[in-house]
Amino acid sequence: MNHPTPVKPSRSRPALALTSLFFAAALAACGGGKSTEPDNAAAPTPNANEPVLENPTPAPAPSLPVGDTPAATPSLPPAQQLPSGVDMSNPGVAVKVTAATASSSTNDGSNASKAIDGVATTRWESGRTDNEWIQFDFGAKTSLGYLKLVWENAYGKEYALEASDDGATWYQLRYVTNAKGGTEEFFNLNANVRYVRLRGVARGTQYGYSLFEVEFKSPGSDNSLPVLATSAEKFPPANSPLAAAPAVQDPLETVQFSLPDGTLVTRFGMVGRSRHARERGEDWNEIGYGVNETVDANGKPVDKGPGAHLNWVANYFKNRTWGVEFIDNSRVAGVTKPSIIVNQYYQQKQKGGGHSFVRRFDTTGVTGFGWMSPGDLLDDTTYSVNDAVCPVVPKPPQKALARPTSGYNNVIGANDGCSVVFDDYPAHSQLVADGNGVLVPNGVRVNARSLKAGDVIEFTGSFFSTRAAMDAVGDNGAVRYYTNELTYVVGTGLRPWYGVQPRLMNEPLPAETLSGGIGSVSYDYADNAQYIFQQPHNNIGMQNMQRFVEGRRWIHTNLTTGEHTEANNDKNNDGVGLQGPRFNQSSCFGCHINNGRGVAPAVVNQRLDTMAVRTAALDAGGKQIPHPTYGLGVQMNAMTNGKPQDWGMAVRVAGFDTKTVTLADGTAVELRKPKVSFDGPTPAAFSLRSAQPMIGMGLLEAIPDAEILSRVRTTADADGVKGTANYGYDPETGAVKLGRYGWKASKVSLRHQTASAALLDMSVTTPVYPSRDCLAGPANCKTGPAAKGLTEDQLVLMTRYLRLLAVPAQRSLTSGFPKGVSPISYLDVNPAQVAAGAKVFDTLKCSTCHVTSIQTGEGSEMAETRKQTIKPYTDLLLHDMGTGLADTLTEGQATGSMWRTPALWGIGYTELVAASKSVPVGYLHDSRARTLTEAILWHDGEGAASRRRFEAISKADRDALLAFLKSL
Repeated sequence: MNHPTPVKPSRSRPALALTSLFFAAALAACGGGKSTEPDNAAAPTPNANEPVLENPTPAPAPSLPVGDTPAATPSLPPAQQLPSGVDMSNPGVAVKVTAATASSSTNDGSNASKAIDGVATTRWESGRTDNEWIQFDFGAKTSLGYLKLVWENAYGKEYALEASDDGATWYQLRYVTNAKGGTEEFFNLNANVRYVRLRGVARGTQYGYSLFEVEFKSPGSDNSLPVLATSAEKFPPANSPLAAAPAVQDPLETVQFSLPDGTLVTRFGMVGRSRHARERGEDWNEIGYGVNETVDANGKPVDKGPGAHLNWVANYFKNRTWGVEFIDNSRVAGVTKPSIIVNQYYQQKQKGGGHSFVRRFDTTGVTGFGWMSPGDLLDDTTYSVNDAVCPVVPKPPQKALARPTSGYNNVIGANDGCSVVFDDYPAHSQLVADGNGVLVPNGVRVNARSLKAGDVIEFTGSFFSTRAAMDAVGDNGAVRYYTNELTYVVGTGLRPWYGVQPRLMNEPLPAETLSGGIGSVSYDYADNAQYIFQQPHNNIGMQNMQRFVEGRRWIHTNLTTGEHTEANNDKNNDGVGLQGPRFNQSSCFGCHINNGRGVAPAVVNQRLDTMAVRTAALDAGGKQIPHPTYGLGVQMNAMTNGKPQDWGMAVRVAGFDTKTVTLADGTAVELRKPKVSFDGPTPAAFSLRSAQPMIGMGLLEAIPDAEILSRVRTTADADGVKGTANYGYDPETGAVKLGRYGWKASKVSLRHQTASAALLDMSVTTPVYPSRDCLAGPANCKTGPAAKGLTEDQLVLMTRYLRLLAVPAQRSLTSGFPKGVSPISYLDVNPAQVAAGAKVFDTLKCSTCHVTSIQTGEGSEMAETRKQTIKPYTDLLLHDMGTGLADTLTEGQATGSMWRTPALWGIGYTELVAASKSVPVGYLHDSRARTLTEAILWHDGEGAASRRRFEAISKADRDALLAFLKSL
């Protein structure tokens, strides 16, 4: 799509040499037509190529078992594990196999014995079916610590390693999915058995399984894990006095303020995007006015794939953010013709222009993009010359203008000739409905008029640099980007928006839809739902946008290799080698898929390494302490010198317990709870926990303690609902603070939560937890050997990124999709049904715990999260949910049956964020619930009364409730 010739009006003003531009993020560019402003004359077209289309990165598909075994082979019983007292002070030594047998072999002599003959060129080759096996006999019970498989090219893609004392009853040692062949090693076997068997499940090629050699070693210091010296975590007693909250300070960055005369100054950050906000992956036009690929010949919906607006361009963290400042005098006493002065603050030189202000709603050809007026550039020459002549301007001071008295060319507050003034709502055509109901121009002109307070304008900027300017800042990336599209209410500020008729004209979303306050993510017309949990606050500050993208880079960095989880991004050299030898995932994104949930338990033998498994043993007095093998939590994967290893730390799905609940209308619902097995010893107490969505965490942190504590009940209400606060010690200061993060509300701050997750899930140290000995408890945490990990600056970046992650607005309003255009599925809502569902939610008294509305305070360092009315649908308190949801682990005041109320905001996006039907997602703490209906039916204890009411309602009310939840 090429940009049309820009236009400029011939008019001028006495004090201003102003020129109207059409030089912005694809302006009428891809959407056509000239400005409706009269008396236009042609101006030169900028020499700028279209931005590179950055296609959305597909979500990583989990490696799930392909076998259809109804239940896993049981784990090795204690009688077949290593006895206590085995000497492992020295490296393991080779263990001889006395005999090998197999289910089949080829006729060329490639039998089972060839896999243990010590000759690297001979092999066992099976028949060409998946369910083949090879078995090794040691002649007597033998202690084993290590196994190595050396495959020929025909390898096992999925298989089980099993052990037995009698060759008849088998127990599972390991289960392997998505293997790659070559040499595979298995450590810490912890086995004392006579037989080991490799049972094939799926071949990697069309040939039979082919093994060159199989080697075993005894347990030793080189292949078995040591026993950890553990110490119990400490929690304050119930109702402990809380440390005083710090004094309120100025925010890190002020995003809006007023000058003494009433001038409103709004500052916000922009980031490069590759397409427009309304480009949804296919052409779409109204009936009779162009191609519409959103429907087929029969008018049925067609989805040709997403657009590319909310995804992230390559090297988004590198010189691709900038700041914008609006200086709005619409509420200044005596001003009769208001104006908005726009200053931009880039990280490199730019060409002049790059603004648009009003959506081009009066032209049928403008559907996915296009704007009406770009404002007046103060120095036309900065636009017309083919060079980046707009200099880098330092960011302005907090709560003050950069040029409060001088300005530029008599425009007080303007930084230079690259600044723009917008001062009228442009002329446009009046619209009437044609025969198809499409609003089209009727030939009547609506004249331009002065701006006034309350006017709604859409603003978008653009990035127009040059190769020389980018090279000057050491950046070999693109020189041209689109950016966000925002809604500004004159005299008020930025507001999240949705699209109304005609042609998705932008309109501020009403307050009742703003789940995350005025920073909520606007409706998504680019069909980019998988990215909806990855957006900054709508009103993010100009400098905070750069902090956000730098923090995002760390969330997406593989902390072993330094590679980015998304293609075409520079390696983060500072992230290389930060991870310990055993871990669950190598990046935060590995568990929080697209910033949402982890992969839910779905099939037998599934490895649960995108979830957390917290573990404990019992001391002599019955008190829980970290487990001597796992510490505070299992770390299931291992890597040495870039090569994956299996250390027997996996937790797997062993099967499912099911039961059926029948609702009052006769609907039967199956409830399913995962059973798990450990490759290693089974802990006395453990807790399986799903990764939670990362959105809105900064808003939750900004809720005052008193607001949370006000909902604690000393006596349960009529439904048995009580609500209990958890308390924790700040791991750095020892101060007692209110717990608010994690499934048990045991983490007292976002910094605490971030550092804990880095340690427990990725084996990465931080200034909070400087040693990997912290995995075994607090006793040696500060004194244990320090390990290279995240620095203070890096931890701060990650924490601030989380503080600035926004929440999507509730989808409860009908969008004004053009006539004949199929709505995007998740914006195709029934407002009446959603509203009815909200009433059912209250009638069932779900809002007792899932609190609908809360006010944040002023304690956050982020202005974006201060004094916001939010709708998180959580009270952040613990509630006893009954034995059906209980596990055996205790944290502070949270016993095994007590869980912190999870926030429901964004819950309707769960499957869309996962972005693939091959990624199973679930609800509740262990993701057992496959649907929201199942999740409700698991409620017991303090949630039992609401659950019983749900069971009794009509199907129509149930459908309305689910529609409401899916709108969040």
